[in-house]
Order: sequence, then structure tokens, then C-alpha cells
Amino acid sequence: MKLRQTLLASILDLCLGAFLLSSVWRVVLPALTDLPAPPFGLVDVAAMVLAGSALIVIGRATGGSLGRAFARGALPDRAIGRRVTLHLGWLTFVVAVLTGWIVTEISPIEFFSGNGLSGAGRIFTALATPNFDIIGLALEAMVVTVFTAFMATIVAVPIAFFLSFPAARNVMSGSATERSIYTALRALLNITRSMEPIIWAIIFSVWVGIGPFAGMLALVVHTVASLAKLYSEQIEDVDEGPIEAISATGANRLQVLWFAVVPQCLIPFLSYTIYRWDINVRMATIIGFVGGGGIGTLLTQYQGLSKFHEVGTLVIIITLVVWLLDVASARVREALK
Repeated sequence: MKLRQTLLASILDLCLGAFLLSSVWRVVLPALTDLPAPPFGLVDVAAMVLAGSALIVIGRATGGSLGRAFARGALPDRAIGRRVTLHLGWLTFVVAVLTGWIVTEISPIEFFSGNGLSGAGRIFTALATPNFDIIGLALEAMVVTVFTAFMATIVAVPIAFFLSFPAARNVMSGSATERSIYTALRALLNITRSMEPIIWAIIFSVWVGIGPFAGMLALVVHTVASLAKLYSEQIEDVDEGPIEAISATGANRLQVLWFAVVPQCLIPFLSYTIYRWDINVRMATIIGFVGGGGIGTLLTQYQGLSKFHEVGTLVIIITLVVWLLDVASARVREALK
């Protein structure tokens, strides 16, 4: 294996060993024995490092390693290595399922209990009998939600468009400076995109105050990161023929991008944009729960007051509007193909 693959495989095996040991020792065993897990300390760290090191040694000796399989993108060639890798994969899956079951406190007994079912019945009955006295207020809030998503998309698209070119590998593959800019920008976009809009909404609610402006800013940040990634990947997949043809005429770099790359990407860019607008409408409802304005904020208020008849009205409006916009955006995307 190459040095880079070997290093990646060792890191993955080290993390996997730490995960398996910590999950079994601190989650599964305490749940099975009803004993509390001991306080986390240096002993735990040392034990996790040893467990990860053991997997690395096993991988070196047998060729069987999930880290190696991931780094190579294929199972080992040797039979013993393949068996060890498959057994480790199943062990990891079982431990992950058990840990997830315990951590999320899944309880079918509580789900099907009489009290739980009766409470759920009361809520669904209220939702099925909405109070249409608030229809005017609900529609006003829904308009705020739709335009929050619309303005966020409008503001984000040109920013994402210009960022997508330095974020494309084939555009920034020249000098070391260009490659550094590409790496830094992709890392920034990945970090920004990894934070959900609801987190950005909390940040901007403190920054500019609670309301639709905070919600719009949250959607702008996440939309820029998401669209820039999609746009840049489309740029990386363009046909090199037109680029070579226009470059042969003596065109400069900007002219090559504008006349050879952009025409190939325009239709996919429009399709991605419309799809993102559809996503933003749904997200605009959710970020209202943390002060992003619109119908989400209204929904939070009525839910907090246990006014489920009013909640039913809001749910109906949200469902209808999202469904209509989904149908409209799907038709437009089909027309662009």
C-alpha cells in the first residue's frame, strides 16, 4: 500500500478500536449490568489507544482491516484478510446498533403504553380538527417564511457562483498558490455546510436579533456553502474539448471560463438553484423554531401553549404550501433537462 493509504488506514483503525472499546466499556456493559460507568480518565485514553493499536497490528499481520479496506476501496485479496475484515465489519455494526439503542433510550414498552397512546390520540385528534380562526395570521406568517427562503436563495446564488470557480479542482490546478486557495476554500465550505441552518439561525438571532432577517442570513450562509460545492463539482465534470478549443485561439483564462465552462454548467446550475430554493422553503419553517421568524415561530408558540387545534391549522398550511412549491420546482427542473 502507498504511504498515504497506510497512514489513513492506521488512523481509521486507531479510531475504530477506540470506538469499539469505549462503546462496550462505557455504554453496553453498564446498561447490561445496571452499574454506572466509571469517570472518564487517562486510563480510558490509554485503553482506547491500545485497542486501536491492536487493530493496527492485526491488520498488518493478517491484512484484515476495515481501515485498509476503506483506504483501498476494496476488500483484501488474501482469504484470511477478507475473513478478518468481514468479521470486524459485523462486530462494528453490532456494537454500533447496541450503542445507538442504549444511547437513544429506545423503549418499545413506552411507545405502546396505554398512557402514551392516549396522549398521542389526544394530540392527533386536535390536529385533525384544526381551528381556522387563525387562518389570516397563519397565512401572513407563511408569506414571511416563503420570502425568507426566496431572498436567501437570491442573495446566495451569485456568491456561490463566484466561489464555485476557485473551489473547482480543475480550475485551480496550476500553481501552488492556487492549490492552497482551493484547499482552504473547500475546507471552509465543508465546515460551513456541516453546521445546520438551525445553528446559524441561533447565531444570527443573537447577532441581529430574533426575526426573519436572522433566518434569512442563516439560510444564506448554508445555501452558499451547499451551492458552491454543487456548482464546483459540476465545473470539475465539464468536457475538456471546448476548453482546449477556446484556449487554442489565445483566449485568456477568464474568457475560457466564461465561454467554455459556463455554457456547459448553466442548465445544471439552474436545476441545482431551483432544488435549493425548494429546500430553503422547508428549512425556513424549521429555523422559525429558534427565532428565525415566519410560520415556524408561530408554530412554536402554539405548541408551547398546547393549542393543538391551532397547530393543526399551521400544519395544513405548511403541508399545502410545501407541496405546491415542490410540484412547481419539479416541473421547472424537468423543463430545464
